[in-house]
Amino acid sequence: MPFTAHLEELRSRLIRSALAIVAAFSLSFTFADQIFAILTAPLLRLQAPGLSLIGTGVPEAFFTKIKVALIAALFLAFPVILWESWQFVAPGLYEHEKRYARGFVLFGTLLFLLGAYFCYAVVFEMGYAFFLKRYNALGVRPAIRIGEYLSFSAQLLLAFGLIFELPVAAYFFTRIGVLNHRFLIHQFRYGVLLLFLLAAILTPPDIISQILLAVPLLVLYGVSILVAYLARQKNQF
Repeated sequence: MPFTAHLEELRSRLIRSALAIVAAFSLSFTFADQIFAILTAPLLRLQAPGLSLIGTGVPEAFFTKIKVALIAALFLAFPVILWESWQFVAPGLYEHEKRYARGFVLFGTLLFLLGAYFCYAVVFEMGYAFFLKRYNALGVRPAIRIGEYLSFSAQLLLAFGLIFELPVAAYFFTRIGVLNHRFLIHQFRYGVLLLFLLAAILTPPDIISQILLAVPLLVLYGVSILVAYLARQKNQF
């Protein structure tokens, strides 16, 4: 395909992904209030002294509902985004590589949701507890803006969801012969450095969030080495 044809193909895939997000947004906007309650539950159940969620602008509640619906839409549309991404690169793959499409979408979606759930169930509780204790140490009552809270939370959820894709990426690239477990082991030092750098980029600018993301990143790197080894063994049979 010529370069312009690749651009045309990319545009059509992006349009389909955008339409999937719009459709998911239409659905999630109906349940935005319930989703908002789920997203704020990790903060509110800490029962910090004087804690309150506030709005500081007239339209903030409305835009908060839109933001909540958009966050949910990204998660709902993620399988479609993965599928369209695969279909974009599929013409450049061999026939035996194309059959991994369903597994790529299935396990990619599961790991993305697992990463977001880990963030919601573990990181939110530990991170928010740490931040709220700093207010208590200063003798200040925390009044958290809903817009800032949702932006902070969404950034972490998406970061953890994407980072949990590492084993899927390792399996895919090993199966098509781009890398193997030996390469990942030999590049471990550089991998650790890159993972901490990635954690600093993906998370809000505070050391606790970066550490909370970097630790599971290191675990996932180890899992990726194992996955690459198993994929390599499978290639040999």
